[in-house]
Amino acid sequence: MKRLKWVGLAVVAAAALLAVVLRVRYGGGDPYSDLTGQPLLPESALEVVVVSREPVGNVAASPSGRLFFSIHPESRPSGAKVLEWKDGKAVPFPDREIQHRLLVTPLGLRVDARNRLWVIDHGNHGVAGARLVAFDLASGALAREIRFDRTVAPLGSFLQDFAIDRNGDFAYVADVSFWRKSPAVVVVDLRTGRAHRALERHPSVTAQDWIIESGKRMTFFGGLVALKAGVDGIALSPDDEWVVYAAMNHDGLYRVRAADLRGGRSGPGDGVERIATKPLSDGIATDVAGNVLITDVEHGAVLRTTRNGGLETLVRSPRIRWADGFSFGPDGWLYLADSAIPDQMLRSKSHMAANAPYHVYRFRPGIEGIPGR
Repeated sequence: MKRLKWVGLAVVAAAALLAVVLRVRYGGGDPYSDLTGQPLLPESALEVVVVSREPVGNVAASPSGRLFFSIHPESRPSGAKVLEWKDGKAVPFPDREIQHRLLVTPLGLRVDARNRLWVIDHGNHGVAGARLVAFDLASGALAREIRFDRTVAPLGSFLQDFAIDRNGDFAYVADVSFWRKSPAVVVVDLRTGRAHRALERHPSVTAQDWIIESGKRMTFFGGLVALKAGVDGIALSPDDEWVVYAAMNHDGLYRVRAADLRGGRSGPGDGVERIATKPLSDGIATDVAGNVLITDVEHGAVLRTTRNGGLETLVRSPRIRWADGFSFGPDGWLYLADSAIPDQMLRSKSHMAANAPYHVYRFRPGIEGIPGR
């Protein structure tokens, strides 16, 4: 009996220690200010484009108007994970066999100027190996596959959003690194497949101590763990000179020269510039005028930077549960994936089904962007 008593005490002590570790490493945080203002567009400007029974991940529009979206990996999908919205329904793209063979946890999508759909797959937070693959839009065939080793996508990494330059030569991938706490921008030479990490743990890519409240307080396990993510949204300026990026739980929007990232600069003299104060955000995009569009995950809104470093609110709607990724399409449309994170992250399948459907929206922000970006 004495031995059992000591075993019980040891278990309790270990559990208490684990709780402290989780709280210190992943918990805590303060509420963040609402930066939205009066929207420039009415809520009616927001059109439903995709209706999905499973939570949406990201979205990509091609210059010809084809629309692709992923099913968010946090929802644990069992069927096709990348789809095309075609004639009012979701169709696997590429076909199910290719997806089953190549994709584990795809999320971010981009269409390049060579008519290829690029997909980033974080490989279950680096456990199964992250990769970047491209599929020919005309045939659905595999056009390119780049697998990342553990120096680029280590255990605990989360490569989930990316930008590709106009020539299709380089990609810039955001590693949120929620579990590992080593966020970075991964620079990929698409011609050779070589990749390296830049700005790793730089203050501009690292989460600050803010708590997200989007319909629900984004904490888990009795408040021991909070959703605090590093660099998430990432985009290129219209001339491909600058990489623009933002950490989700951060008050700042930043940019750095793409050439500096390709050269591996990541120290104190890295040339990182703060553009503006921002909301707690997910996806970002740039338009042809160089403005930066950024989501507000707490208030169902899309904001845009102004020339003086301020913000203006384009649209805001209670229909948007989690404003996620962007993609400009033809005719000035901006497509927005609503990933509804509060209704899928660590939620049961029955809860997700009860809160379906999930959507991709679109609206015209007034200034066109580069289709697919």
